[in-house]
Amino acid sequence: MKKIIAALTLAVILAFSCAAVTVEDESYYAKFKDQKITLNVYNWGEYISDGGEGSLDVISEFEKLSGIDVTYTTYETNEDLYAKLSSSNSQYDIIIPSDYMIARMIDEDMLEKLDYDNIPNISMIDEQYIKTDFDPDGEYSVPYTWGTVGIVYNTKYVDEEDVGSWDLLWNEKYKGKTLMFSNSRDAFGVALKKLGYSLNTTNEDEINEASDLLKEQKSVVQAYVMDQVFDKMEGESAYIAPYYAGDCATMMDSNENLSFYYPEEGVNIFIDSICIPKGSKNKLAAEAFINFLCETDIAVANYEYICYFTPHTEAAEIVEADDRILPDETVREKAESFIALPAETNSLIDSLWIETKSGLGGDSFSSVIVPVVIIIALAIVILIILAVLRSRKKKKLNY
Repeated sequence: MKKIIAALTLAVILAFSCAAVTVEDESYYAKFKDQKITLNVYNWGEYISDGGEGSLDVISEFEKLSGIDVTYTTYETNEDLYAKLSSSNSQYDIIIPSDYMIARMIDEDMLEKLDYDNIPNISMIDEQYIKTDFDPDGEYSVPYTWGTVGIVYNTKYVDEEDVGSWDLLWNEKYKGKTLMFSNSRDAFGVALKKLGYSLNTTNEDEINEASDLLKEQKSVVQAYVMDQVFDKMEGESAYIAPYYAGDCATMMDSNENLSFYYPEEGVNIFIDSICIPKGSKNKLAAEAFINFLCETDIAVANYEYICYFTPHTEAAEIVEADDRILPDETVREKAESFIALPAETNSLIDSLWIETKSGLGGDSFSSVIVPVVIIIALAIVILIILAVLRSRKKKKLNY
């Protein structure tokens, strides 16, 4: 409902205004016109106001203002983004990773340093989000959103006495109706918090214990998902999922039976920031795009559409925070941010996660092996019948 009201309000504003958005300095963007520049933007799915449901089309407005063409593609996880950038010759000019991945990319020299003379709207961003553990000097990233992780569940099917903890994701009562993150860092983060450990542990025993816990969960899980969570939760083919609070608010807008909570053991709190990958051929235009995303009207439009909290000071004063997902002081005190892990720890987690998702055990083993045995048995029976028929036909011909 919140998104619908926001979209209607925006539509009314646009209908009575000469320009779709107001920017600090139109000439700043106009200087790029007629230069035939194309920016390649790589972002999370459903992570920018795109004109849907009457919202502002941010990309279109930037193109009209600057004359720059934008090629926009999406990814589902930080790990997908990292793999794409590190294993191919794909040239991107804008990416929006999460905190721990930014730290990893800085360490591996995968990001360009930003020239803030070309991003004057950085003055609109709350300083507490600029110089952080993952980018201590604020040289490589501009905050886009911040948020938290929690659990969205369907009140029609999930008993209230079962909610409150990460334990819900292991509850056999909801077997086959529970979803889980498909990326290793978030999944292990959930398991580690359930066990009372740090999200950022490098202790191999703790990581292996979390891996065992995730393997135990496998028999309960319907699917490991990212963007698919929207269709599954909104359409009620699944009843429970851990996900990012902003997206959970979007799902709740689409299905009134959905609710949300922060598990009592503690959660991940994150910052997603805008970066320019090393080797960008359009760094000045990319910095103009970053500056555009920091315009007040744009920050408001993005907040209203994607529901993640904004680090933009003026936008934060204009928009009304969603009380359904707004973390209170208790949640924030227990929350922990991901940091970059040593390479050997990343490798261990990734290998254990592949083993967890692909390994067969318990019900998963039966669900695969039993059908295979049945198929083989049927094939043998068919071969025997065919052999008997051939034998009879041969005898008849000889006779």
